[in-house]
Amino acid sequence: MAAAAGGMLSVHGFSEQLSGVCVHFHLLTMSGSFLLWVGAAPTPSLSNLAVAMCTRLDPTPVSSLILGDASDTTPTSIAQRLAKKTGKQVFVSYNLPSSNASLSLEVENRIKQEMQTNPDKF
Repeated sequence: MAAAAGGMLSVHGFSEQLSGVCVHFHLLTMSGSFLLWVGAAPTPSLSNLAVAMCTRLDPTPVSSLILGDASDTTPTSIAQRLAKKTGKQVFVSYNLPSSNASLSLEVENRIKQEMQTNPDKF
């Protein structure tokens, strides 16, 4: 598929065994934004969705949970950190147990590794 910078969509997927769980990552890159889906199922489904973006008024990106359980802050936290790092509008759907803090940390580290390996995908 054509690169997102050219006005088209770009799709990228990768998987990793983290804390004994096969975690799948699906990335849909658009011009100026991207959607990152994270989950254990090989086929994505949106059980939650958060968005974050940078503003000129605050160094911390603004974020909001669009869909899902408001007590689970994992998707909004990840979206904020990715928005700050990329300067883009970021949508995150995190479909793993939020009670497993070590898994969440491993997921974020794997995302950082993928960003270093394939910066053009973000």
